[in-house]
Amino acid sequence: MRVMVTGAGGFLGRQLVERLLSRGSLRGRALEALVLLDTRLEGFPEDSRLRLLAGSITEPALLRRALADGMDVVFHLVSVPGGTAEQDYGLGYQVNLLGSLELLDQLRRSARPPVVVFASSVAVYGGDLPARMDEQQPPRPALSYGSHKLMLETLLEDLARRGEVDGRALRLPGIVARPPAPNGLRSAFMSDLMHALAAGEAYRCPVSPLATAWWMSARCCVDNLLLAAELENPGNPRTWQLPVLHLSVGQVVDALVQTFGEDRRHLVSYQPDAALEALFGRFPPLRTPLARTLGFRHDGNALALVRNALDLAPRPRRPRAIPSLA
Repeated sequence: MRVMVTGAGGFLGRQLVERLLSRGSLRGRALEALVLLDTRLEGFPEDSRLRLLAGSITEPALLRRALADGMDVVFHLVSVPGGTAEQDYGLGYQVNLLGSLELLDQLRRSARPPVVVFASSVAVYGGDLPARMDEQQPPRPALSYGSHKLMLETLLEDLARRGEVDGRALRLPGIVARPPAPNGLRSAFMSDLMHALAAGEAYRCPVSPLATAWWMSARCCVDNLLLAAELENPGNPRTWQLPVLHLSVGQVVDALVQTFGEDRRHLVSYQPDAALEALFGRFPPLRTPLARTLGFRHDGNALALVRNALDLAPRPRRPRAIPSLA
């Protein structure tokens, strides 16, 4: 089994690589080679199965080198984040669209159709969402990032129809908890809030406690990516909205306080940015029966989200009281 991960040096890519190495197999076959592609690839373990290719997905020659020996499964994660792509349209266009188009064009020429798992985004829906949503919601991107994701979903569906690529696209929600560093994500407050309260540091939240978002831990997201790769004959469509936890910021703060102590609550203050909250703080409840039928899932509840996102050990269960026979 030969597997490639684009964006392997990123937050989600690293966790996926770690999981693949620890599992040692995919789709019932032993992992022979794991090809990692990103502009920077540092801190990976010494492992004979790893092949590191540092460079940009916008370089066709680099992609040809990566795919020279064929590929069974490709996890396509690399992208310029939404905020950065909006500010620097040319960069987003080159990486998020043209680089991805080149990758898919090379993959469709493979001797046998590879499985391609594409990390799309809920950004395809845009803003001004209905009071309740399901998987049939029409996409109306409000950012270039979302527009490019939607274009690639469409192409992946077409290549699957043609039998040239076994494509699967997952619309990812806000994935937490990303490292507390500048990353170009306008939704970074979702992760920054978690890290701050876990560390016992003050945090000024740019949205109100009533702001609602769709949440998922990186651990749960990796579970879903692997499931997408392993589905046999998934049918149509090939684009799935993942189940999400629909939580307000206040509910997440409650879960953090329950996990780390009531003294953390006063560390959060609020200074809402109306434009930011309109885009990332007005998400409605979302039903995903199709995705659930296929086995995709969310973290379960806010406390589990916090534990998974911050990689905390699960709380020990209280032993059941055994009734006395006396």
